[in-house]
Amino acid sequence: MKVLLLYDYPASPSGLATQGDLLYRGLKELNVEVHAVHFESELEKEWYYHWFKPDVVVGIGYWGHTPKIVLHPQQHNMLAVPWLVADGYIANYQEVLNALPLILVTSNWVKEMYVRDGIRPENILVLPVGCDTETFRPRLKTDPKVLAARAALGVSPDELLILTVGGDAASKGGREVMQALAQIKVPVPSWTYLCKVWPQPRTEVQNAYDLQLAEELGIGSKVKYVTNVMSRQFAPYLLAACDIYAAPSRLEGFGMLQVEAGACGKPVIGIHAMGMLDTLVHGETAFLAEVGERIVLHETTLGSESGFEENRKIVFEVPRTVDYRANVSDIRDGLEELLLDENKRESMGEAGRKRVVEHFNYKVVASKFIALINEKLGIY
Repeated sequence: MKVLLLYDYPASPSGLATQGDLLYRGLKELNVEVHAVHFESELEKEWYYHWFKPDVVVGIGYWGHTPKIVLHPQQHNMLAVPWLVADGYIANYQEVLNALPLILVTSNWVKEMYVRDGIRPENILVLPVGCDTETFRPRLKTDPKVLAARAALGVSPDELLILTVGGDAASKGGREVMQALAQIKVPVPSWTYLCKVWPQPRTEVQNAYDLQLAEELGIGSKVKYVTNVMSRQFAPYLLAACDIYAAPSRLEGFGMLQVEAGACGKPVIGIHAMGMLDTLVHGETAFLAEVGERIVLHETTLGSESGFEENRKIVFEVPRTVDYRANVSDIRDGLEELLLDENKRESMGEAGRKRVVEHFNYKVVASKFIALINEKLGIY
């Protein structure tokens, strides 16, 4: 089997790039002939088509990347298999996607979104995102690099650290977490809630709103925001530095950081919806808050970013849920139990680690990829 992978290569710290890179590593280590190329580099992609002659070209992205990861390979008589995430609504390329022999998606929820929006279910198979469980692993609190991470974050050794990581915190459920923390009325150990976010204009605006909320809730002194670029090399130590990973995300097709937190032996606060239904087990590896609110749209306007020549207004026959909000009381109850019970934090973290190693290790995912390609396409 010869595989060409199309993603953000060489890999940036983004989720899609990491998704592609871990599959690349896994296939290499399983002795599959595989090469990787940036999904937007038409010249380099064509170079590989001509000399490598891959059996299958796998593009990592979402439906809006169809021209780059599906149509371009097809124009050169290549067999294209996209590995897709979802952003809540699949607005275009249904005809192209329905003609494919195989579409890989990251979770059962993502499959549901594609089927709901007109993609045939029989050729959609679930392939989860891999995790490097050697890099993302439990570490002692006395590890010098873990101590240094907490010191750099300004968190004292005697505080419990609740952590959320994302492009911004609100999309990962950070505002709901703050509301939950403010509702805790029983005495709990000293804690800090830290949100590590990515530097970008929209994040700066959102940070200001979030910090204002923290002040209004009376927990402003206990909430910290760190806005920095972060490499994949630092991420395992950032996760190791926390005691609880809290991300009941508003939209999550898989939840890579929730999985990586589990690999690091950390209990997770999530939401009982979307991709986390595949990756987390309520009461065992995580506390999954029920959905408290759904944000529903009746219409939307889409343009060139979605493959339309000009802005197009789309009115939904059935209103679309495009965002979720976790139940704040459920988050509060989970946080309260974890803050009070060190044994619970440890047992939940151990169960999370075991689950990730068994189901989401990047070599396990690469082996599943090979099996799916063999089964569905007959390529060996």
